[in-house]
Amino acid sequence: MKKSRAAVGNRSGRRKQASSQEGKEKCAFGSSQAKPSAPSACAGTIPEFSETPAGPARQQKALLQASVSSYHLFRDVAEVTALQESLLDWYDRKKRDLPWRRLVEGEVDLDRRAYAVWVAEVMLQQTQVATVINYYTRWMQKWPTLQDLASASLEEVNQLWAGLGYYSRGRWLQEGARKVVEELGGHMPRTAETLQQFLPGVGRYTAGAIASIAFGQAAGVVDGNVIRVLCRVRAIGADSSSTLVSQHLWSLAQQLVDPARPGDFNQAAMELGAIVCTPKRPLCSHCPVQNLCRARQRVEREQLSASQSLPGNCDVEECAPNTGQCPLCAPPTEPWDQTLGVTNFPRKASRKPPREECSAICVLEQPKALGGAHILLVQRPNSGLLAGLWEFPSVSVNAEASGQHQRAALLQELQSWVGPLPDTRLQHLGQVVHTFSHIKMTYQVYSLALEEHTPVTIVPPAARWLTREDFHTAAVSTAMKKALPLLSSLCFFVFRMYEGQQPGTCKGSKRSQVATLSKRKKPSPGQQVLESFFWPHVPTDAPSLNTAAQ
Repeated sequence: MKKSRAAVGNRSGRRKQASSQEGKEKCAFGSSQAKPSAPSACAGTIPEFSETPAGPARQQKALLQASVSSYHLFRDVAEVTALQESLLDWYDRKKRDLPWRRLVEGEVDLDRRAYAVWVAEVMLQQTQVATVINYYTRWMQKWPTLQDLASASLEEVNQLWAGLGYYSRGRWLQEGARKVVEELGGHMPRTAETLQQFLPGVGRYTAGAIASIAFGQAAGVVDGNVIRVLCRVRAIGADSSSTLVSQHLWSLAQQLVDPARPGDFNQAAMELGAIVCTPKRPLCSHCPVQNLCRARQRVEREQLSASQSLPGNCDVEECAPNTGQCPLCAPPTEPWDQTLGVTNFPRKASRKPPREECSAICVLEQPKALGGAHILLVQRPNSGLLAGLWEFPSVSVNAEASGQHQRAALLQELQSWVGPLPDTRLQHLGQVVHTFSHIKMTYQVYSLALEEHTPVTIVPPAARWLTREDFHTAAVSTAMKKALPLLSSLCFFVFRMYEGQQPGTCKGSKRSQVATLSKRKKPSPGQQVLESFFWPHVPTDAPSLNTAAQ
């Protein structure tokens, strides 16, 4: 029999992964700022962590500073002050009313403030604000303090996180809470440097957000929204994901952050990118810093030039690097697109296509089990893709392998969980294709019904037999029972294929698709969405099926 597959993941690897995941849309919090306080006894014992670049990185930064045109910089203190005042005044009037803002604004305990910011920022990584609101509210009601979260089980954390995607984030929060309670005396690190150094999964952005909002540290932040705002305000057209541009954006963010209201300023910049300076159809006429925006000035200049009314001596500033190609301007191969306007900035980086993998997965059922038909679920390891989730037994296979080889590998995997099994009834139902953030996974779906087989009642700790009723109940995150931890969303779709033996007909998300390979019916040209199998059967408060998975 196979023992539990759950294993502790590599912590340093997870930190690196978290840093790369830091999100598209981040939140803003209340206007109340915590005044910088003297470090606590705990914070005093934490060594400072320097982010000063060394070796080639330092040389690269020096090269950037030497080659950047003043066009991409702020001219003087007056210009910086004007942007700070305009942005903060707008934020005070227009900021959205969100639960984490209210909670942070009314909290006087610095550790609880920092915890509230931390939870919100982690949830908002790669996840929309509207999706996060209910999850955040439930989380803070269940675990209002670090101590409460530290005492929770990973199973409970996974249950509440169901449907948010990127499930490792919940595990990092719990690991971090335990570390703060057990190793740091219950006190959060008080600076951006030490937050990033000591908390698993906390990258530079999250550390800066916590430090500025909870502790009043003048630490700049750069997320997807801030990147967009800064690239437009300073007309930065080069690839924003490149090291040179990223360094410049962090430098600008640090230069701009208001030392009197650092948390509010950072949130104002993010809020501007979220609701005004949006990726498409930005509301430039509502922008509080439009007079300082080089992208808007460029649009006006191009419009004048196109109408042939631009005087030769018109006082419109342009980038004029001292030598060669400016490292912050778009390359000559990407000319200005008049139809895009300010959305010429920032330029979209070319994305690496997801790697392709293949897995064979089986719905193993005991139709005549005591109490009704039961199906087998097993738990994935605690690290890697879909860490800790429950699914049907599966095994990685070569996409080019024959059906016979897939069946043999899958049967061996099944037997490692429940002992000897007959292979004559192993049926191939079809395939499920799901695109994760970095992997395009093809699942070859099989089924095996133990009609006359001796009932299997003893299984390893990482395996469970469930009735069909329990399985369907598990689809609703708010109704999950303690006996059943988090299930992979794909698990439900595979089961619908098992029940129906053929794909649905509705169109929907492109992230998950299904096709049958049955000889009785030829597959349709376009694979059908997994949601057409399960969505009609899921109550309205079930987890979102469009949330990105990790």
